[in-house]
Amino acid sequence: MTPATLLCILFTAGTLFYVFYLPGVLQLGPRKTRLAFLLERKEAVYENLRDLNFEYKAGKFPAADYQAMKTSLEEEAASLLAEIAKLEQAAQLASSRVNPQTNPQPKKGASI
Repeated sequence: MTPATLLCILFTAGTLFYVFYLPGVLQLGPRKTRLAFLLERKEAVYENLRDLNFEYKAGKFPAADYQAMKTSLEEEAASLLAEIAKLEQAAQLASSRVNPQTNPQPKKGASI
């Protein structure tokens, strides 16, 4: 085996080790909750609606395509908003069960 062949084999082995080696502890980003994901997605849909409106006014889309895409984005935004409201309400109920002092109930017979 020539020194050039040995050098190529060592270089290939080193490259493969560098590319495919997994350290014992991986550095992962923060975990996203479903609510955080939905809020991020809502912002993206709103941005897409703004872009679509701008491009339609610039004459890049025919009216039929614009209406179809706008309707689709509006339906997606409505479903996102409904799910966000549902999750926020569930979180609020869970927090009021854990800490009843955050939402005190008036005593019977007391006027508000």
